Amino acid sequence: MMKKKHKQTRFPKRLNIRTGKIEMSHGSGGRAMSQLIEELFQHAFANPYLLQKNDQAALPVEKGTIALTTDSFVINPLFFPGGNIGSLAVHGTVNDLAMSGAEPQYLSAGFILEEGFPLSDLEKIIESMAEVAQDAGVEIVTGDTKVVHRGQADGVYINTSGIGVIPANIHISAERANPGDAILISGPIGDHGIAVMAEREGLSYSTSLVSDVASLNGLVKSMVNTVKDIHVLRDLTRGGLAAAMNEISTTARVGMLIEESAIPVRPEVQAACEILGYDPLHVANEGKLIAICPSDSAEILLETMINHPLGAQSAIIGKVIEDDHSFVEMNTELGGRRLVDWISGDQLPRIC
Repeated sequence: MMKKKHKQTRFPKRLNIRTGKIEMSHGSGGRAMSQLIEELFQHAFANPYLLQKNDQAALPVEKGTIALTTDSFVINPLFFPGGNIGSLAVHGTVNDLAMSGAEPQYLSAGFILEEGFPLSDLEKIIESMAEVAQDAGVEIVTGDTKVVHRGQADGVYINTSGIGVIPANIHISAERANPGDAILISGPIGDHGIAVMAEREGLSYSTSLVSDVASLNGLVKSMVNTVKDIHVLRDLTRGGLAAAMNEISTTARVGMLIEESAIPVRPEVQAACEILGYDPLHVANEGKLIAICPSDSAEILLETMINHPLGAQSAIIGKVIEDDHSFVEMNTELGGRRLVDWISGDQLPRIC
């Protein structure tokens, strides 16, 4: 008697997420790679554009100016208090778009995976990306996966690109900073850099500190809806507040004068910086921004920021001034004035 043949499934068995690891075959272009993409990436990021399984995504966009950005993430450690490399990648790309006043819509995601990387960790990273993208109102519509030999990467690197649309009445750019403009910040600085460093070095503090990583597009939307003539927005990532202000002042050929007493810093961040010799002005953030606007709009913009969950501790920290040298200066709490220069060297490596 002949045995009945069972219909063969496309994949003989599901990926063993719990005990499985990335293998070179997962980047070969064959069945293993297809299975990895379908069971992890497409399952988590499912949307009509991605599920077409083309090498590109054909996307509808609203009327306006297209904003495009790209970024790569190589953070160490991959998991840190408040997030991981996946959530950071989505938040970071959304924020880069939002700083132009754009409404982020679509993201791509490229992964470089190291042979031997646990599939369970990859699943956590992918799931966090999907959750953050949904919360931010964006869709991950295309991507790429490559596998490198063991020892050639720190587990996983991620590249993301993003597309957004800038409404016709929004004109936000660094060169628009004008003398007399007010400078606002959306909250305490240094949380991300210190949280990542503490996790990396195994340090502990009496108060638990987590990264401030967050998507700022919702905050920005409320800001531009209230004050149409915001001149500049900038998120405070690598190089921190100091780098952002120096970039803007150099581009606009203006100076800046800020007040140390007005800049919010959490006590645990301040303490860690004092012990380790860091300056909070140079420490990275992943959920904070500065806004530069006409001085007569500063108070209403501040009120709008404070009324948003991501801007509850916002403050006006200074003003734009005329300065042929494009210096950024700070009035200190001790009554002096000092130059706030670019960071020299590599203070906190691999924080994004």
